[in-house]
Amino acid sequence: MTGALAVGIAGLGTVGAGVVRLLADHAALIEARAGRKVTVVAVSARDRARNRGVSLEGLRWYDDPVALAADTKVDVVVELIGGADGPAHDLVMAALAAGKPVVTANKALIAMRGSALGAIEGASIRFEAAVAGGIPVIKALREGLAGDRIAGFAGIFNGTCNYILSRMRAEKLDFATVLADAQAQGYAEADPSFDIDGIDTAHKLAILAAIAFGREVDFGAVHVEGIRGVSALDIAFAEELGYRIKLLGIARATDAGIETRVHPAMVPLAAPLARVDGVNNAVVIEGDPVGQIVLQGRGAGAGPTASAVVADLIDLARGRAAPMLGVAPQALARRAAVPMAAHRGAYFLRLMVVDQPGVIADVTAVLRDHGISLESMLQHGRSPGDAVAVVLVTHVTQEAAMAAAITRLAALESVQVPPALIRIETA
Repeated sequence: MTGALAVGIAGLGTVGAGVVRLLADHAALIEARAGRKVTVVAVSARDRARNRGVSLEGLRWYDDPVALAADTKVDVVVELIGGADGPAHDLVMAALAAGKPVVTANKALIAMRGSALGAIEGASIRFEAAVAGGIPVIKALREGLAGDRIAGFAGIFNGTCNYILSRMRAEKLDFATVLADAQAQGYAEADPSFDIDGIDTAHKLAILAAIAFGREVDFGAVHVEGIRGVSALDIAFAEELGYRIKLLGIARATDAGIETRVHPAMVPLAAPLARVDGVNNAVVIEGDPVGQIVLQGRGAGAGPTASAVVADLIDLARGRAAPMLGVAPQALARRAAVPMAAHRGAYFLRLMVVDQPGVIADVTAVLRDHGISLESMLQHGRSPGDAVAVVLVTHVTQEAAMAAAITRLAALESVQVPPALIRIETA
């Protein structure tokens, strides 16, 4: 193939403009690596008058992104609109119907529609940019580790949450204060729920789990919790116990099936993920025979995400092909999803209780009744008659037992606020 690869880009926000800029600034390098020119010829966005900081001179402009897919002079469609439905989905379907490959950064689309899209005969969809920005984790799982059996992985996949938790720890601030500042600085959206409630991480986890374990994308199987309930007090106790709190996406292959979960976790200070701060992302993968590998870097923003999009375009220009989820659709395994109630692990439990005789005995009796044993307990100082924090660290136990115990503990007269529970991980 010697002719230029003609690219149409739908969506000219931060990432879309970043792709246009990268293709122009690194044109010679990209041509050398792709074996031919990779050139933007058409774009689609809602506002033609907006200054995006890049030259769009000479490009064909479509107000309707679906019309972009019908342009016979466009070889590949780059979808950077976002969302599992609406214009993004319509554009991708139109491009595939026209026999054109699609490159996307749309994690919601792949997480919610990935299996159906991948089953379309002849469909070519590339989505390195959908997970962890500039970190090539999809290529690592699908291609670099193609000969490995993946036992599991755990990662920090949302820079907004990692930034908030990092600042809470470093500056001893509460969640609401840091969130408000993150919004003011543009690190968090005006409506931050997609990030802080764990949905963004869950989308990414569902995609990676499908590739790692050779199964269909199953977003509905992911247990999802966010970071709204993490307090400065919890972070301080975590430090004292030798942990840091991170929002993790975790996937594990077990004898019972595949476990996928998103939640705040206590990570030992010596673990690789504990040292990942700010807006950075990271993932720790366990494979056989490779062992443990760690990938870390910037997980969002114009530069890192554009880098991943362009890497996919270079693969297309070179004619490199790989099944969307690592294996052909008909070869995807039907592996059971393990419910969260079956999870086994250690737990951090913080209670705010009235400082009076007999309270600890009542608490430990509840845990005993549910077969939960304790590794350690912390209580600082005395304040008779007032509420004090008591922290309990359990040995490995079952999630269902902890859930039942929490319900009973919350009902105790001496427990002043709902108990705080954070799982302990070794990643």
